[in-house]
Amino acid sequence: MVDIQLFRNGMSLLGGAVTVITTDGDAGRFGFTATAVSSVTDEPPTLLVCMNRNSYAHEHFKTNKTLCVNVLTGEHQGVSWDFANRELTSEERFAKHHWSCLKTGAPALDEALVNFDCVIHESHEMGSHTVFYCRIADVRIGNADDGLVYFNRAYHCLNDKSVAS
Repeated sequence: MVDIQLFRNGMSLLGGAVTVITTDGDAGRFGFTATAVSSVTDEPPTLLVCMNRNSYAHEHFKTNKTLCVNVLTGEHQGVSWDFANRELTSEERFAKHHWSCLKTGAPALDEALVNFDCVIHESHEMGSHTVFYCRIADVRIGNADDGLVYFNRAYHCLNDKSVAS
């Protein structure tokens, strides 16, 4: 078996878009910061979101059965920190930023790079996490042209245009 710290060090070099995953419904309004989001298929449009089962918000997402993947811009490091900060209440996290709702009612960050509004279609448990398979109900693309990524245990802003080959 691979050493856990070696695995974590390797994964720190796999950069990922920084997102805030939000939900609202009968179980209340909650959110968390994540990089473990990926496209599954475009027919039907589906994402996967991985969430630690020990998270304070885990059962709320399972109960609400909706979520919004809010992809952050380079200006949103503070948003990421707020939703990762265990000392803030859910109300304090949401009060610091501007939100609206798309089709599912899950909070959508108004200034996000893109919002993927989703219904949780299936979930599976793997190790310490739940993998949510999320069908896309709506997409809203923002006006920013830079993204926030987490790579090598630090935030980086992607805003340079690459030349297509």
